[in-house]
Amino acid sequence: MTAVSKAKARPAVYVGERKRRPLTWQHIGQLAVLIFVLLLILFPLYWMITTSVKQTVDTFAVPPLLIFQPTLDHYQQVFAEGAVPKAALNSLIIAGGATILAVLLGTPAAYVMARFEFRGKRDLWFWYISNRFITPVVVVLPFFLIARDLNALDTHWYLILVYQTFTIPLVVWLCLDQFRAVPRDVDDAAKVDGCNLFQTFFYINLPLAIPGIVVSAILSFIFSWNELLFALLLTRDQARTAPVEASAFMTGMGIRWGEMMATGTLIVLPVVIFAALVSRHLVRGLTMGAVK
Repeated sequence: MTAVSKAKARPAVYVGERKRRPLTWQHIGQLAVLIFVLLLILFPLYWMITTSVKQTVDTFAVPPLLIFQPTLDHYQQVFAEGAVPKAALNSLIIAGGATILAVLLGTPAAYVMARFEFRGKRDLWFWYISNRFITPVVVVLPFFLIARDLNALDTHWYLILVYQTFTIPLVVWLCLDQFRAVPRDVDDAAKVDGCNLFQTFFYINLPLAIPGIVVSAILSFIFSWNELLFALLLTRDQARTAPVEASAFMTGMGIRWGEMMATGTLIVLPVVIFAALVSRHLVRGLTMGAVK
């Protein structure tokens, strides 16, 4: 048989066709573990949403009711009192302001650390990272004393500044690899064309690092939106955030579970929907620069 006839005898293989692998017990076990972890993560969200639409008597039923008559009384009560919408607006102002300020200050810091060598660089990087794993309860008392002396308690701007302790390190951490992934030859070419340091950063490197900047901004906003401890101790009424308002349903007379779960649902669901919509960009931004 000639080479031509052998080639004709071979079955046609189409580009992009994948050979199916046989399903093994290992694959079934991995799938079962993933399903279990997914259910474990989603169950608290399911419990919160279902509790928010249960009658008060159904909330304390033993065993828990899986089939019940839903009601929106708790949501109507939350909006009727008016404190939660105001707190949600405060959260939007504070989280948005903290995110914008962190991006404005964090991206230049990440660029400098990615491009230049200077004395104390390793110590500075360790300081950024240490701000991410330090326990907030360690620093909340000094922040409270400073706010009291400056008459800054219950103000939006002070809480925005306090949130920089965890938003700026997050921006620097995520954007550092983005700027490292940009070849240095790009900077050299910009210098040859007459660009100074600011122009090289703003017009060349910044557009190329947009995925990492977007991811850092999204995560900074989510963390600022969900933050509780700082907002609980540094606000009273005017700058009270939504998570603090949700905890206010725990009183000495008891816990208003329906209203608390309704408020929690109003706080969490927008973040969950937003994260689901931008999940594709999150994965792209987090993985960009990981492989060269």
